[in-house]
Amino acid sequence: MIHLSPIRLLFALAIALALLLALLFLFVVTDYAFSVWQHLQRTPTWAASLYVAGVFLIVGTAIWLISRVLHKRPPRPGTAATPPDEATLQQRLEKSAEQGVDVQAARQELEALHQRRSAGAVHIVLLGQINVGKSSLVKALLPDAEATVSPRGGATRDITHYRWHSAAGYQLLLTDLPGLNEADGATGKAAREEAIRAHVVIYVCDGDLTRDQWTEIDALTALHKPIIVALNKTDQFDEAELAQLRTRLTERFGDLTAIELVPVSAGGRQEIIRRLPDGGEERILRDRPPQVVALADALQHRLDQDPAALEQLRDTAVFTLAQHKLDAELQAHRERAADQIVSSYTRKAVVGAMAAIAPGADVLIQGYLGVNLVKELCALYDVPVKQLDVDRYLQLVAKQVGRTVPLLLAVTGNALKAFPGIGTLGGGLMHAVAYGLMFDSLGRAVVKTLNSRGDLRPLPAARFYEEALGEDLEARTRRLVRLVLDARDSKDSTR
Repeated sequence: MIHLSPIRLLFALAIALALLLALLFLFVVTDYAFSVWQHLQRTPTWAASLYVAGVFLIVGTAIWLISRVLHKRPPRPGTAATPPDEATLQQRLEKSAEQGVDVQAARQELEALHQRRSAGAVHIVLLGQINVGKSSLVKALLPDAEATVSPRGGATRDITHYRWHSAAGYQLLLTDLPGLNEADGATGKAAREEAIRAHVVIYVCDGDLTRDQWTEIDALTALHKPIIVALNKTDQFDEAELAQLRTRLTERFGDLTAIELVPVSAGGRQEIIRRLPDGGEERILRDRPPQVVALADALQHRLDQDPAALEQLRDTAVFTLAQHKLDAELQAHRERAADQIVSSYTRKAVVGAMAAIAPGADVLIQGYLGVNLVKELCALYDVPVKQLDVDRYLQLVAKQVGRTVPLLLAVTGNALKAFPGIGTLGGGLMHAVAYGLMFDSLGRAVVKTLNSRGDLRPLPAARFYEEALGEDLEARTRRLVRLVLDARDSKDSTR
């Protein structure tokens, strides 16, 4: 007698019920289709044609709507969906330089790439954390080369290049990099950038991968270039331990076919204990021969596969690195320029509020300034803006002004305590400080929206305005009080 578990029985019943429901649905649809067909047979031709056209129209509209929902949105200005080519990157460099952006770092990347192209060497880097034996591995591969080898963490802080001619006639440039987990962080960044410039990356580890090491390898796979994971110090494992370790690493790599796992040993000296005939023990140091033949063979195999593809992958990675550096400089340039624009319009708003004579005149002044502030910031970020979006944003901000002015005036009063002997500011000057805070927050919110969204969206910008209004409020208020006092003194001196 067969005993079935309750879970298996429920699973079987669920399958049977699903099949019955599918069969019932098929019967209903078939019956309805035949019914519609019979009605169309008795319907005039023109009516049947209209019905069929309507069906196709509804189906086509549904397909179009679904495709619109599933379709990816285009990238924001300043970003690229695909890696850049050299011509496009050069055009961006020229345009950015005309705008006053510092393009030196990006240009240096392209110049270094041209130099390496002319040299014709295959660039290979050894990457990994400190104390995994990178420098020792270089010494094992190139016995005549000088490499820094030290048991202390982070002995290799400089990027060192070694020339090497392989047996197959390739001219190789082997680069020994600092540890990725150096304390200062700067050496790790330099090492990662050098890996981007290479044709092949050898990632060195000496045991099961930690979470940080796996994250590093995962980031390397985004470069779409060959990666060799060199499992160093394998002579310290027995066959069973080594097999188990290789199995775990292979399972973690999964379907990453660009990664190849190679066991190696950089050699060195090992302390062993030898038993003497009289029963005593003797500690001696013995040289361990390096085991790097498998690594050399793996490198040779990678180089023989498709040298042209290696060159193209390297170039694309360098173009992307140069573009990232250009984007960073462009972002910094825009942030500095945006800060100047916001500061300028904030001062104009303060002076305008102090100069207003007729009731409501200050509102007209601030409205004009607000529109121009938003448009100038959008122009700085190369973002086309509609007047409707500008008006909508200012309207949303205006709704918050009524409930924030009392708070701003109270904060301004408290800020005056930092200015002994000033006394109490007049109502007009107090409102000038409040307008300054609002304009400063108005500009900050626009900049944050453009940075995060890529365009001006009134609702998110209005939320950012509310957040910006409360950021570092006391320090900003004191700064604006000084601005108001300076503007008042300047106005009094010109009378």
